[in-house]
Amino acid sequence: MSVRYGIIGTGMMGQEHIRNVALLDGARISAIADPDEGMRVEAAALAGAGVEAYADYRDLLSADGFDAIILASPNDTHFAALGDILASDKPILCEKPLCTTSGQCREIIAAASARRAPIWVAMEYRYMPPLARLLEELRAGAIGRPIMMAVREHRYPFLPKVGDWNRFSARTGGTMVEKCCHFWDLMRLTLDSDPVRVFASAGMDHNHLDESYDGVAPDIVDNGFVVVEFANGARGMLDLCMFGDGSHWQEVVSVTGPDGRLDAKVPRPARFARNGEEPPAQVVVSNRQSQRVETHEIFIDEAILSAGDHSGATYYQHQKFLEMVRGNTTAPEVGLEDGLWSVLVGEAAERSAKSGRAVELDELS
Repeated sequence: MSVRYGIIGTGMMGQEHIRNVALLDGARISAIADPDEGMRVEAAALAGAGVEAYADYRDLLSADGFDAIILASPNDTHFAALGDILASDKPILCEKPLCTTSGQCREIIAAASARRAPIWVAMEYRYMPPLARLLEELRAGAIGRPIMMAVREHRYPFLPKVGDWNRFSARTGGTMVEKCCHFWDLMRLTLDSDPVRVFASAGMDHNHLDESYDGVAPDIVDNGFVVVEFANGARGMLDLCMFGDGSHWQEVVSVTGPDGRLDAKVPRPARFARNGEEPPAQVVVSNRQSQRVETHEIFIDEAILSAGDHSGATYYQHQKFLEMVRGNTTAPEVGLEDGLWSVLVGEAAERSAKSGRAVELDELS
């Protein structure tokens, strides 16, 4: 029996979900909802014959023609939409960030406490094949206990979205929440500890400076450095540049321990590459004791690569989510607490960048 998905929000990321669900055996999109007619038409064509389309997501929920739901609407709509979706008691895949503030995240956690069906927060960077390989090498003891982690992301600017919602911190939570929640989640997972302190230096220095929307200028930072300290003594650092689209490697993640270093290198998505091709990712394993350096190229099936902009991560995440929906696993690999922590660190980074001081995470509790 095919698992039917209802999807709320059919913009760029929503359509990436639709393309990836289409690659799964025994899964299909049965219903879509989006207030924008153009997005509904595009998404309905992408989802194929038989899909029900709604302007109001509450009509989709009332029709109840799905087994699981994907929430991929703009960040600032998540809180209200989740309040309605929770009553369905069906599995939910909620796009990141869970909400735009940690306070809203906590309210959702409280509201979901008596719920039987699971909620998965879509931190798909965990499932990028090069980052998954880095985690495998780490857990196999390749470098010993991880002590330092550095993430460099030099990429293209935020893309145009319907209503230009991603130009404003009030709607996104700010760049450090909207974009970087992936990295805070990855750091917490990799370093196996909770963050305690954040210091950020960031600004809006190049992108969107000449833009205005209904007389209001964008206010999202486009570059910065962030240091995160963890309870176990480990440290993480982010080097973010949102006007670094000339970089060959869009992300480079390095994890260092007493016995060596792991580096995962992720290229730009194919549609942003000059030649329209996405080269293989790489994982480099360096061991201090043996002086061994191994470079592994990570190849990803072209059909999976072409279904999105995240090096196959959305597809591999959906594989695991589908296993949970079918009852083969009982709990989400990325749950509501993970969603809360990733927003907390982003919130602290936004506050630190504005105030010029380190922010303790317990200030936000």
